[in-house]
Order: sequence, then C-alpha cells, then structure tokens
Amino acid sequence: MKTMSLTAILVSVLACLSHAQDATPLPDTPAPQTKPEVAARLPEHKFWDRENILLFTGVGIVRGMDFASTKNFLARGRQEILIPDDIVYNDAAFAALEAAAAATSIGVSYVLHRTHHHKMERWLSIGHIAVGGFGDVRNYCLKTGHRTTVTQ
Repeated sequence: MKTMSLTAILVSVLACLSHAQDATPLPDTPAPQTKPEVAARLPEHKFWDRENILLFTGVGIVRGMDFASTKNFLARGRQEILIPDDIVYNDAAFAALEAAAAATSIGVSYVLHRTHHHKMERWLSIGHIAVGGFGDVRNYCLKTGHRTTVTQ
C-alpha cells in the first residue's frame, strides 16, 4: 500500500471542505446558519497576526532543522530513503525543497483562513511543527552508519 504525501492529504481535505460548503441541504434538515451568525461564533483575525507569524516562524525553523539533521546523518554514513539522492546531495535543491515545504504549509493555512477554517489554519502549522520536530530529533538520534573496526 502506497503512503500518501502530506500535500496529497491536505489537498484531499480541502476538496472535501469545499465540497461540503457547496452541498445543498436536504428538505427535512434545518437551514444552515447565515454568515453573520457564523461570524459571531468564529473570531475573525488578520492572516499575518502575531500567532500566525510565530507559527510560521516555527515551521521555518523546523524545516531548517530538517535540512541540518538530514545533512548530519548523511555525513555519518546513513541513507535518506524519502527523498531522491539527486536532491539530497545537492545543497541548493534540498534547501529549495525545504523552502517549498514551508511555503506550501503557509499557503494551505492561507486557504483555510480565507475559507473561515481558523482553527484548522492554526492546527496545520502546529501539526507541521510537531511532526517536523519529531523527525529532526529522530534524525539526530540515528546511530552512525559507519562501521568502526576495533584492532585487538
């Protein structure tokens, strides 16, 4: 069974959300709330508010740590299994990939913000930081791949 990438999962979730907003209610269901009632329930905020700036900074830091931790375990003789060697061993390409991952996270957060999914907008960044931080720690905890020979 193939695993889905984070981007594919997010696109699927966003497609489901946009489809759910376009669905017409059944005749026996109550009418959906009007926009003013929804606005009263969900606090509006600017996209580039303090909390999002801190979250996006955290995403950037975690992506930078991923770059450094991956280069560290590669230098210790380990193999990268998720990213092709052509990208991992090319510093500019790998840095661009990490920047693209951070930009994608911010872009999806913006889409969630514009569709009034403010909690999901925040939780996306929180999840990205948590998963990325776990991966970074794991990379640094991997044993060195080089075999050392002990002479007796």
